[in-house]
This record gives sequence, C-alpha cells and structure tokens, in this order.
Amino acid sequence: MNKELMKHEYIIFAMDHYNPLGLVRSLGEEGIAPIVIAEKSKTDISSYSKYVKEYIRVDTVEEGYQILMDRFAVGHDCRPFLFTCDDRTVEFLDRHYDEWKAFFIGFNAGENGRIGKFMDKYEILQLAQKHGLKCLDTVLAERGSVPDGIEYPVITKSVSPVVGGWKADVHICHSEKELLGAYEKISAPQVVIQKYIDKQNEYCIDGFCTAKGNIMFNAIESTYNYTIPGYYSPYMTVNNFSQEGIGEALAAMMREIGFEGIYSIEFLIDQDGTYYFSEINFRNSTWSYASTRAGMNLPVLWAQTMLEGKIRENTRKPIGGGIRRWSSRSIMAKGYPPAAQSLVSG
Repeated sequence: MNKELMKHEYIIFAMDHYNPLGLVRSLGEEGIAPIVIAEKSKTDISSYSKYVKEYIRVDTVEEGYQILMDRFAVGHDCRPFLFTCDDRTVEFLDRHYDEWKAFFIGFNAGENGRIGKFMDKYEILQLAQKHGLKCLDTVLAERGSVPDGIEYPVITKSVSPVVGGWKADVHICHSEKELLGAYEKISAPQVVIQKYIDKQNEYCIDGFCTAKGNIMFNAIESTYNYTIPGYYSPYMTVNNFSQEGIGEALAAMMREIGFEGIYSIEFLIDQDGTYYFSEINFRNSTWSYASTRAGMNLPVLWAQTMLEGKIRENTRKPIGGGIRRWSSRSIMAKGYPPAAQSLVSG
C-alpha cells in the first residue's frame, strides 16, 4: 500500500445497498476504513461491515450532502477521496462539483453537469456512434407519441437513470398498441425507444479513468451465465478485458467526456456476436468487487493513479479460467441467505 494513500480519509456517499458493500470491502481489505454516508434504502447492508470507520445514515441525498460539506469540507493537508455508487448521488454531486472540488478528490468530468449530460441515454449513444461503436436504432420521443418508421419489437427506457421510473419504465413492445399501453405505465416525460433484439448475452467492462479521461484502465469484463429478456441475471463470469478494438473507441469517448472515476460500461451481444454499445455508468458498480478478488482493487488503484498520474507496471493481473461470482443482489431480500453471511461479515 502506498504510504501517501494512507494519509487520506475515504468517504463513500451513496444509497445503501449491495453496491457500497463491495466498495467498503475493497477498501477494508487494503487496511482502509471508510466513512459511509448512506441514504436509506430497503436494507442497510454496508453498515454491517467490520471495515466501516463511521456509518452516517441519512434520509435524502440533500441531507447527506449537507453533512458531507459541514463536517468534511474543511482544511485537509490531504483531501479525502470521495466515492459514489448510485446514479442519483453521482448526478447530484456532478451538479454541485464547483462547490466541493476544492475539498475532495471525487468522480468528476471537470465542470458542473458534465457527467449528467452523458448519463442521458440518447446523448451517450450519439457519442458512441461518433467514435465508431455500433448502436441499436434509437429515437427519443415525448411520452405518448409514436415516432414514424420505428421497427417492432422495441424496448422503452427513461432518458436518464435519475428521471422517471428507472427500471419500471422498461417495457418490451411488439406493436404500436403495446407501446401506447406501456406509455400509461411510464413516468419519464421523455422516452428512449430502441430496437429490441433477442440478445445472446450482455457484456460489461469495469475499470477507472484519471487525468481528465486520458488514462483509462479496463480491468475486467463480465458476461451473464444466463439471460432474462429485457433485464439482467444475477450470476456472471468474469475475465480479463479482451476487446481492444472496443477499448480504443471507449478511450476516445472518455477523453472527450473528461471523466475521472470508476465506471461500468455495458454492451448487448446479438445472436450473431455483434456488440452493441448500451451505456456508461459513471460510478462504482456491483461487480467491481470481482476485480478486487482478481487482484485489481479498483478503488485503491483509482486513488493511487489520481495521486501518481500514471498506472503502475504489473497492475493488470491474469484471471485464470474466469471467476464465477455469486450475486450480492439476493441479500436485498428480508433476512440474509446463508451465502450472504460471509458477504456481510466483511
């Protein structure tokens, strides 16, 4: 562990669920006890970890931000590192970047609202196409309107993860009648309507960027062990990142965005093996702990690279034969299943 890293505080500001727990464990296993500012969720999970230095439970992201600024935005010889794990907190901090940037080292794109701009699904698809990635045919529509010339089946999504009903706005429609019926359930005012494919799989990359997006490290790639139409499955196989052609296009996107932070990037894989870009999550993901288990601790590597301005040699570790990872999603159920006991004890 870099001695300089140990001079900093580490703060996780996020909605509490399975995602922050992996981040807490990644830091804790390197001897770092983080402070957790946790917006209440269905279950307080990260509070059970033995690695947490202080757990602050809040009702809203606004309340959490006030505590962050009142208690921790003070003069430090070494600015605390600030981590986020959910879209709502990312977007909120992004809007207030100019207020906290002098006090913390956190996920950012250099200016207020820059990350939020590319959390817009239509906006990020346009950028992906600009840099040569394949995307499914997509239109942006006002809720209730039926664009001319769309080819069914389609899938609907809210234009941003912080607008509308998020997953509740996802509907697979095989006709105009079904689309109009879906509009009655969708709460987002603007809807992304995208060509729906019977996917072979989904493909996810977890890594980090520093130096205003000029340094990019793709640590792991994940595919589902089985697929659920219009949704995700809870079991994944993890390997080293291998799609260098895709990686070059993504690096160009990150440089244009100017992102610094941990990310998760998603693609759909068609039955013919074609990779279609889907979205970038500008935050620590559920699956980043798999990278830690594979010897590439993303929170620590990101912090280290932010300080040193370069990725150290031998950072990439080989994953032999893939890692099958049990999903932490099931601990959201009431009570903890036997497999989750080891998860929450760390």
